[in-house]
Amino acid sequence: MNKRDINNADHPSRKTAIQILENIAEKLGNEILAFSTKFGCEYHEGRRPWFVKCDVALPCATENELNEEDAKMLVKNGCTCVSEGANMPTTPEGVEVFLGNKVLYGLGKAANAGGVATSGLEMSQNSMRMAWTREEVDQRLHQIMRSIHAACRQTAEEYGQPDNYVLGANIAGFIKVANAMMDQGLV
Repeated sequence: MNKRDINNADHPSRKTAIQILENIAEKLGNEILAFSTKFGCEYHEGRRPWFVKCDVALPCATENELNEEDAKMLVKNGCTCVSEGANMPTTPEGVEVFLGNKVLYGLGKAANAGGVATSGLEMSQNSMRMAWTREEVDQRLHQIMRSIHAACRQTAEEYGQPDNYVLGANIAGFIKVANAMMDQGLV
């Protein structure tokens, strides 16, 4: 099985994985209810969280978990910032709702880059046969994430769409790859 198969919603192993997750959620339902009762949280069985009033929403579970209707509900309820902690949890229609309503939207390729960056730092340590302290890794990761944020923001401004992190991340990413290809003599 390859990455393309995993991302294909019709692939048998993906259906199996989704069924497993649904079964786990179904079995944990009572435990989640017990947890919410014990700690004074709200539990909304069978509902996604996007109807809850909030300032910031953090979709962090699965691809396409937040759709156009959910995005409209978040906007209606006053959400001003959405930052993805997963790969493409917001549908393209949901993204358009956020951008059209001036919601600060941090797409996954930028906001969720920390995991990939941390893997890169681990590979660097292994390659150099070094071990950095947790603080050193955290400092390097912080620098990387600040750099990603700055590139997204500056590129969006440069192309006349301030605060459009989608445009900023896409163009900045393209430019970085294109420059690397040219440096390698591939273009």
